[in-house]
Amino acid sequence: MQFTSYLENGKLTVALHGEIDHQCAKGYIDAIASKIEVYTPRECVLDFGQVTFMDSSGIAVVINALRYMSRIQGKLSVCGLRQQPLRVFCVSGIDRLVEMKEEVL
Repeated sequence: MQFTSYLENGKLTVALHGEIDHQCAKGYIDAIASKIEVYTPRECVLDFGQVTFMDSSGIAVVINALRYMSRIQGKLSVCGLRQQPLRVFCVSGIDRLVEMKEEVL
């Protein structure tokens, strides 16, 4: 599990790296939750630009981030989606709950 994060003007950006599967999803969920709790951002962007593969565990990462952001009345979006992760999100219907952007912000 690798990620980088930064806070700028009330927007927390978390850039995920590599593969997201059941082995690392819990780590991502906990790390993102911790960042949200510490910074209480108005907006959180999950950057999937460096994610090379994702199974349904990636959906859990996004849903949990959405729950944490909803608790603090913040907004969540996902950007930098490659074809494979975007396909997983669209098939699941999560793209109707969270704003999905192909470009990296």
